[in-house]
Amino acid sequence: MMLDGKNPMGKVLLSVLIFEAVCTGLAVPVMINVDAVAMGEAILFGGGTALLALIATALLRMPKVGYPLGWLTQVACVALGFVTTGMFFVGGMFAALWVISFVLGKRLEALPGRGDGAATPHAG
Repeated sequence: MMLDGKNPMGKVLLSVLIFEAVCTGLAVPVMINVDAVAMGEAILFGGGTALLALIATALLRMPKVGYPLGWLTQVACVALGFVTTGMFFVGGMFAALWVISFVLGKRLEALPGRGDGAATPHAG
């Protein structure tokens, strides 16, 4: 489950992962101060998910590795909800953005004339 390298939705997926890394990183102090999660656990789960998102972002250039890591990041972000319940909502929103962007990218790839060099008709 990956997109073509020339697909413009790849940039959107990249942006989702970057913002996801920021949000999961910022979830660490929330886990510690609001939900009284031990510092080590918060850093392990929140920081680990942020690191996974950054690694997936870097590896999206290699689709066979980057996209599976991106999907895994979505699962990990939603699973952070078991540590701090607010992440069910935040992770769910990021997962929805990821899925919607991916589906739209697949639809773009399915358009007739895409990728075969055929000229697209212009109105006018």
